[in-house]
Amino acid sequence: MSREKILDAAAKIFGENGYHATSMNDIAKAVDLKKGSLYHHVSSKQEILLALLEQALDLLITRVGEVAAQDLTPEVKLKQAISVYLNILTENKSLSAVLLLEHRSLKPELHAAHLPQRDKFENIWREIIQEGIDAQKFNHINPAQAARYLLGTLGWTITWYNPNGPLSSAEIAEQYANLFLHGLLICKNGQSQDVAN
Repeated sequence: MSREKILDAAAKIFGENGYHATSMNDIAKAVDLKKGSLYHHVSSKQEILLALLEQALDLLITRVGEVAAQDLTPEVKLKQAISVYLNILTENKSLSAVLLLEHRSLKPELHAAHLPQRDKFENIWREIIQEGIDAQKFNHINPAQAARYLLGTLGWTITWYNPNGPLSSAEIAEQYANLFLHGLLICKNGQSQDVAN
């Protein structure tokens, strides 16, 4: 039995039932192990949760970071980052649910250990937005606040997204990007766009 299989099973169960409603016995059963045998691979449910959070953020930091490193205009870079992020969330729904909904279940000391990686991911978005501000393409707004607003909107998508629905994740990403950028782009006269137009 590999640790990866245990984490995959745990992500699915956490995603379906929630962290607190899942027992180590549930995870052991899902991978055909006795509870005692499971402890040869992981020490606790908290360890599993932290490992899943790190796994999700490693994936996101790598993939969105690749977009951020490209030589693109801020608008295109932001659109591509939104598309990549939303695609990862919808293609990895269980892992995404753990990342977005269960991080508060970490004990304080583990949550503190988790925060630097979350901050690293958020900083990628802040830097993209700051690039747009510096290039005089985006309004002079607080990049941290804008990043949190955007990430909150994107993250909440997993609670309602239906892969069989009328819009693909790519189409939703395009609509999100256009909606978000409409409030960021500066008109030719240097004034903010009127969102009513």
